[in-house]
Amino acid sequence: MAVEIKKFFFIVLRLLALAATVVAIVVMVRSHDSAQVLNLTFTAKYNNTPAFKYFVIAEAIASVYTIIVIFLSSKSLLGGLIVILDMVITVLLSSSISAALAIAQVGKKGNSHAGWLPICGQVPKFCDQVTIALIAGFVAPVIYFVLLLCSLHAVLSPILAAKL
Repeated sequence: MAVEIKKFFFIVLRLLALAATVVAIVVMVRSHDSAQVLNLTFTAKYNNTPAFKYFVIAEAIASVYTIIVIFLSSKSLLGGLIVILDMVITVLLSSSISAALAIAQVGKKGNSHAGWLPICGQVPKFCDQVTIALIAGFVAPVIYFVLLLCSLHAVLSPILAAKL
């Protein structure tokens, strides 16, 4: 009975992580806005920034991985590999959200030392959509960190119990 509850808990966490990554991808990919400055029109899109592209790619990798792991049997010999891959996905998501947050900060506040002006005043719809994507994207590595801790506990518990 306890094994079924653990399996259900793992699946629910993975589904939540999947939902967070998919929401982040959809909102980021759909983010765009245009502004007219000095009679010139410029368009802000996620794919204009390599950090946002990296964010979308990392979220997509995590989504595909999550779908694959949900369908794998937890009793298979891949338990140790899943722990390692959970760690890789956690680090990948953390690095992508960090890169995207850095660019979002520059977009919002600018950088006076580099002479970069903030753009969120001109394209507020784009910035709002990016903010939503980043919030969803931030939830995913947090869930994966919890999954990583649970996976480590599940793999190490029998080993530690056998030594006692």
